[in-house]
Amino acid sequence: MDVLLEREGPVARVTINREAAYNALNRGVLERLEEIFEELDRDDQVRVVVVSGAGSKAFVSGADIKEIKDAGGKRPGRVEKGQKVFSRIRSSTKVVIAAVNGYALGGGCELALSCDIRIASENARFGFPEARLGLIPGYGGTQLLPRLIGTGRAKYMMLTGQIITAEEAFRYGMVEKVCPQDRLEEEVKDLTDKILSNGPLAVRAIKETVDRGLELSLEQGLKLEMESYGEVALSEDAEEGLSAFIEKRKPTYKGK
Repeated sequence: MDVLLEREGPVARVTINREAAYNALNRGVLERLEEIFEELDRDDQVRVVVVSGAGSKAFVSGADIKEIKDAGGKRPGRVEKGQKVFSRIRSSTKVVIAAVNGYALGGGCELALSCDIRIASENARFGFPEARLGLIPGYGGTQLLPRLIGTGRAKYMMLTGQIITAEEAFRYGMVEKVCPQDRLEEEVKDLTDKILSNGPLAVRAIKETVDRGLELSLEQGLKLEMESYGEVALSEDAEEGLSAFIEKRKPTYKGK
């Protein structure tokens, strides 16, 4: 299968499995990703989703160029599909982590940007080469990248098509951590363990409040924060967390 889904308790692993094609995104991959994230959002046991690419050469090298060429006049519709799928990933109720190993170009970079957190191995490479093909990013790159790293750096990357290293991506603020290639899985596990040790309601509310708040004014965002705080602070999890701290023990959260 071109996209693999594995579950291990509260963690789901989604792997783009087209290693021979550098894990390029074709229509089948996009449709399967949409199905998977809809399925995972219905799974109350899963709290964290890790997205990666098969092999060590590419996370996702981009969209399938031949498929785009063959689409002819239907190219805008194909891009619209990609936007819809990546929007679905961004709106997931789960925490989505991109484990980036190798090339994350074009649509692959946009996939990484659609995740909540990005951890990259030292051999990861990021870029938006669309302009070299006479195209522009179409899966959200022109909107997501400036919001993350600022307009100047975003325009620099997209207007030149330059591919940057993992360390450069870290300095730009595109990724949250860079690690040796042989430690990527360990770093991802450490991150998921830290997230899973926290209150489920709090984690979900933080993600939702941050994402929704970015679309609001500061005043509206602060109001949203207070509404979210009120809901979480009166939960059983909050009582458990506060009691555990006072009693110097590990909390047992129930997501209630």
